[in-house]
Amino acid sequence: MKLVIFDVDGTLVDSQNFIVEAQTRAFAAHGMVPPSRDKMLSIVGLSLVQAFVELTGDAEKSVTLAQAYRDAWHVMRTDPNYADALYPGAREAVDALAQRDDVLLGVATGKSVKGVHHMFDEHGWHQHFVTVQTSDHHPSKPDPSMILKALSETGMEPHDAMMIGDTGFDMEMARSAGVRRIGVTWGYHDHARLLESGAEHLVHSFDELMALLASGRCWN
Repeated sequence: MKLVIFDVDGTLVDSQNFIVEAQTRAFAAHGMVPPSRDKMLSIVGLSLVQAFVELTGDAEKSVTLAQAYRDAWHVMRTDPNYADALYPGAREAVDALAQRDDVLLGVATGKSVKGVHHMFDEHGWHQHFVTVQTSDHHPSKPDPSMILKALSETGMEPHDAMMIGDTGFDMEMARSAGVRRIGVTWGYHDHARLLESGAEHLVHSFDELMALLASGRCWN
């Protein structure tokens, strides 16, 4: 039995326009000029408060910015223009893995529980994931807390678990927890950063990811 843990934003879901717009609204609510788009996307994967600390350097203001982001999210999630779009092949990959009797699926994400459940509602995935770890109950990535809790909940050993993510935060978190690591190249961090942060393999599509998982090479 293997545990395969997915990040969400930048790995399963192409949420960049949503994230940029929600951050822009949060900064506007505080009368602040938002950072560049590249800067706003560079913090994807961190918990909200930590993300705004990285963007502003102001820990106190980051708490209220994070709440403004949540407020914007609640408004935007009812707008079809900001629906969570899955990356090509994501649905097929998750559905196929969920049907295997030798694989358990998990999520470790900087999203909130509400955000993850909203995604599950949209795509019918509530029954697919046996462990869901979010920023509500854990320190921000790259702290290994989310993965350690997923291991505890499933009874899996680190060498039988895999983290799949698009950022260096995901790879550092996984390395600290002692689990295997696959970096996907269609998300928010470049190839070099993924490798420097501990990615053992890089994949460029979900077809390539599924082939790698099927080959067993990523577990050796």
